[in-house]
Amino acid sequence: MPLSEHEQRMLDQLEQALAAEDPKFASSMEGSRRGGPTRTRWVIAVVGVVAGLGLVLLGINTTMWVGAAGFAVMVAAVAYALAPPRKGRGGLAAVRADGTTGPSRGHGGGGRQKSGSGFMDKLDDRWDRRSQDGWR
Repeated sequence: MPLSEHEQRMLDQLEQALAAEDPKFASSMEGSRRGGPTRTRWVIAVVGVVAGLGLVLLGINTTMWVGAAGFAVMVAAVAYALAPPRKGRGGLAAVRADGTTGPSRGHGGGGRQKSGSGFMDKLDDRWDRRSQDGWR
């Protein structure tokens, strides 16, 4: 079921706020949108599993170590196929208050600076109000 326009706008705003607050987490979550391994990864995995199986069968006739190496090749091929692909720098672009996009500006010191415009700042303010009203 597709999202309505309002829901899509809200989702876009949440993504932008997330990218502004924590760009590293946002870029790691962006990779999880993909459905799974790409065709190239599947082909490499199949070739690796077949080669590993061949080494296992060869290891039956020769030594145990060849078979163990074949098993390791098979496991590595499957792990490669199922691992998320590495992405270069980039991902979701942070949208600043002035409307420009780009990487998020880091917070200079060790303390947190509240600008009042970030998504997490708004959530923190709501939490503080709840705590003051006796919601614990």
